[in-house]
Amino acid sequence: MNFRQLAYGIASYLPVPGQVLTPPTGGSDSAEYCYGVWLRHLVLASASGMKALPQVVAELGPGDSIGVGLAALISGASRYLAFDAVAHAFASRNLAVFDGLVRLFNERASIPGPSAFPELKPSLQDYSFPAQVLPEEHLRWALSAERIGALRTQLAEDRRGQADACIAYQAPWTSVSAQDCGKVDFILSQAVMEHVEGIDEAYRAVHAWLRPGGFAAHQIDFRSHGLFSGWDGHWACPEWLWALMQGRRSYLLNRLPYSAHRNSIAAAGFELIVESRVRTAPVAKKIDRKFSFMSDADRQTSGCYLLLRKPPVST
Repeated sequence: MNFRQLAYGIASYLPVPGQVLTPPTGGSDSAEYCYGVWLRHLVLASASGMKALPQVVAELGPGDSIGVGLAALISGASRYLAFDAVAHAFASRNLAVFDGLVRLFNERASIPGPSAFPELKPSLQDYSFPAQVLPEEHLRWALSAERIGALRTQLAEDRRGQADACIAYQAPWTSVSAQDCGKVDFILSQAVMEHVEGIDEAYRAVHAWLRPGGFAAHQIDFRSHGLFSGWDGHWACPEWLWALMQGRRSYLLNRLPYSAHRNSIAAAGFELIVESRVRTAPVAKKIDRKFSFMSDADRQTSGCYLLLRKPPVST
């Protein structure tokens, strides 16, 4: 057990500043990481039926920066919506990440592979810059000095909420606003859905945000995130101890296995386009009775990538 995390959970019942209990999420303050996440999602979705570059992109749980959304905007998207449980991202680091992303796109840099970010799954067959998805003529327009300058100005001035802003940020998000309903082309999350307590509501919200025929991509990490020495130790933890570890923190882990996400996805009305699971042998010899419903497949699924589509309107 990670006793530091247990201490954080217990301390959450005390009057301590919230930022002490909400440490940096990690990863998204790196331009290379955000570049790799965006291009990986874009390549995988494009190879599986997403025919056009999405114009309106949304992200659940952007974390320490909105770098993945900035990568989408730099590559040609017109609008980015960020939805988070706790406000992390509007700090000076966004400008540094933006400038790093512009450099990577101008260099047509390869997608960072497993040696750089082994946690990004599934693996790609080709890590070279995806010129078939982002052709040169399109990039000349997307990376023009005028367009990049306008994006950077909006970011520096923090113009979210203004009528002409291309970036919208909502934290905490609790409902789907009418202005965004049915207008998003592509929604993604990167190691986020394992932290969301109400996944039924979250998947329904994703479905509502998407336009008919729009895509959603989720990489989900079912491991214990360092809370226990074994990757599946969170499923062996008894309820009373888990309650102390979680405390009153805004988020930790929902501990839901793969099948729970599949059920929520089906109930929300999605089509499952791609399913790629990471299989790992269980470490815990016995799990808590709360998780007695878990199948062998659940016990062996330590991660997954899911590409979903909102069914198009029938004609």
